[in-house]
Amino acid sequence: MSRYTGSSWKVSRRLGFSTLETGRELAKRPYYPGQHGPTRRKKATEYGKQLNEKQKVRMMYGVNERQFERLFIMAKKAQGVTGVEFLRILESRLDNVVYRMGLARTRRGARQLVCHGHITVDGKKVDIPSYLVKPGQKISLKETSLNLKAVQESLDVAPALLPFVSFDREKMEGVYIRQPERNELNKEFDESLIVEYYNRKV
Repeated sequence: MSRYTGSSWKVSRRLGFSTLETGRELAKRPYYPGQHGPTRRKKATEYGKQLNEKQKVRMMYGVNERQFERLFIMAKKAQGVTGVEFLRILESRLDNVVYRMGLARTRRGARQLVCHGHITVDGKKVDIPSYLVKPGQKISLKETSLNLKAVQESLDVAPALLPFVSFDREKMEGVYIRQPERNELNKEFDESLIVEYYNRKV
């Protein structure tokens, strides 16, 4: 399955969840998109709840279905609580770490920075958004990309950094300090539903 490139606002309204983590998508129209959106009612079966939760997380992190399932299998093999390990793996993706450091306003923007070769990890160019960053690794902009207008604008409006990442604007360099704790991640997720969803098929 290819990666979704349509409107993130429509997705957020369909899922009833802000995939951009800003809440802006649902501020004015907190209902399904389309002509009958305001009056549409959806029956929430147990499977439907599991599927919706899986889609919320998948769309927020911008991962296609095949990658998402592969990362879940990786989390299942890790020591610790599967759901929490799964979220930690998603957070350690390079495009997400770049986003968390404030170098892009959205994860799509961060993915584009990585794909276009603007990002280095420990001084080496990495253009694979799915690259899993290890704690302690340094993330920075290439020297030729230091004055990118989009990056400067993003840094000007970036929210406060989460405790597991740091960023030095003078050096334009950040560090993925450690794996995040569960209480530092999105509290609207119920990762146990995702585990139940994949336990049906994996």
